[in-house]
Amino acid sequence: MVSYVSAFLYGVGGLVFAGMALLVALQERLVYVPVLPGLTKSYPITPARLRLTYEDVWLRSPDGVRLHAWFIKLFPDCRGPTLLFFQENAGNIAHRLEMVRIMLQKLQCNVFMLSYRGYGASEGFPSQHGITKDAQAALDHLSQRTDIDTSRILVFGRSLGGAVGSVVAKNNPDKVAALIVENTFTSILDMAGVLLPFLKYFIGGSAFKGPKILNFLVRSPWSTIDVIGEVKRPILFLSGLQDEMIPPIHMQMLYAKAAAHNRQCVFVEFPDGMHMDTWLSGGDHYWRTIKEFLKKHVPEGQDDESSKNDTAAALKSSI
Repeated sequence: MVSYVSAFLYGVGGLVFAGMALLVALQERLVYVPVLPGLTKSYPITPARLRLTYEDVWLRSPDGVRLHAWFIKLFPDCRGPTLLFFQENAGNIAHRLEMVRIMLQKLQCNVFMLSYRGYGASEGFPSQHGITKDAQAALDHLSQRTDIDTSRILVFGRSLGGAVGSVVAKNNPDKVAALIVENTFTSILDMAGVLLPFLKYFIGGSAFKGPKILNFLVRSPWSTIDVIGEVKRPILFLSGLQDEMIPPIHMQMLYAKAAAHNRQCVFVEFPDGMHMDTWLSGGDHYWRTIKEFLKKHVPEGQDDESSKNDTAAALKSSI
């Protein structure tokens, strides 16, 4: 009997040790993937390839890291809503350009695409602390521009970007009109058990009831579930029910937490939506959902009425 108990304890100890080693050595590679397999860190295309009007923007994060972004406009003087877009964890902003091209047409908006530190043309190495600073720098830049309606800035984050965007929206209720979160996790702590199932017995977020003995090793916890309830601006949750990366229950939990404190929350499911293609598989329903949310919570100003003819002309020329 003693030998069986000893073997069991050694086995558990081995799992804990293995989990600790994996977390310490590989967690940044699991959370942040600036370079997709077989590709380079550089941008494969620019907005010019899709005939989009854009500006290369160079920023300095508060800790001095040089950042790159694209500010893509529907047309040069567009005063429509401006979406500050935070991408997923893998690849760079160039891989989202086709989606953004359609976004401009469907929503009649501007889109600011930030390259996190370590991604695309931005310098540095990704971390939660650093990316949070980068996101704030991007919002500060937008809020100081004179060529957009700064009262109509909203944050749009997908997957990791939803975690980033939630922090920005929470910290800047005076600068952010609304928040859109798509296919985002409750926390990296909870995702650890999804990516490496044996870790679910030793690590977890605030809703996890286990011992959490390895939580201290996670350098980028991104606990969205603990942030989303403090966001005071309207929130739209977009959930793809076929998400193969993040269990859809995560989005349901985020909505429940936010709705308990914020009456301006909307939750919409897309039955065929996977992690990266909900915007595509959702079709017109996806874009109509966002457009209705913007109409209600980021309404047009009086000066936008005079630009409607320019908007229509821009749309026709881009089709």
